[in-house]
Amino acid sequence: MTSGLIGRKLGMTRVFSDDGTAVPVTIIEAGPCRVVQVREDGVQLGFGARRKQRANRAELGHAKKAGLDVAPQVLRVFAVNGDAPAPGAEVKVDIFAPGERVKVTGTTKGRGFQGVVKRHGFAGGPATHGNTRHRKPGSISPGTDPSRVIKGKRMPGHMGAARHTELGLTVVRVDAERNLLFVRGAIPGARNGIVTVAKQGGPSRHD
Repeated sequence: MTSGLIGRKLGMTRVFSDDGTAVPVTIIEAGPCRVVQVREDGVQLGFGARRKQRANRAELGHAKKAGLDVAPQVLRVFAVNGDAPAPGAEVKVDIFAPGERVKVTGTTKGRGFQGVVKRHGFAGGPATHGNTRHRKPGSISPGTDPSRVIKGKRMPGHMGAARHTELGLTVVRVDAERNLLFVRGAIPGARNGIVTVAKQGGPSRHD
C-alpha cells in the first residue's frame, strides 16, 4: 500500500462533530490514482489525464508500459508500506481513515513582489508627525563593517508561489464514493491546486 495520494484542493467548509462543535475543513479530491511505475525508492502514481495532443511520445510510452491509455497529468512518487501494488493498479482515498494524521504538500498562492510589512510582518514606522518611514524596511546593514548586506536579510521581494508542506493535519471524514478527503484546517495553494496527501510518518511539530 502506498503512503499517500495525489489530489486537488476544492475549497474549505465546515462540518459538525457529534457534540455540535464546528470543525473547519479543507475538501480534497484525492485520487483515484493509477500506479505508473514501481521503483526502488517507492511507487510512482499518476493523477488526471493529459490530452494526447499535449503529451509527447516519451510520456505516452511511459504510461503504456503500465497499461494506461492516456498519460497522467501529474506524476509523484510515494513510499510504500508493505507490499507494493502492481503497475496499472488503482489507489483510492480509502487508504486513509478518520482520525489519521497526514501531511499535505502544495504550492502556495503567488503574491508577486511585496514589501517587508506584508512579506515578513514588519511593524512599519510611525504614521504621523511628518514621518515618511511608514512601510520602509529601515537600515539594511552597517556602512563601515561589513560594508555589505548580510545574506538572508529580510527585504522586499517575491512572495509566495513556493512549495510548502503543512504537517500534523487530521483526517475528519473520508467519502470513498466521491473520492473526497476532509482534512481539518487549511492547506497550501489556491482552489483547484494540485496537492499531495501522505500519512504522517512520525510525531508532528503541533503535538
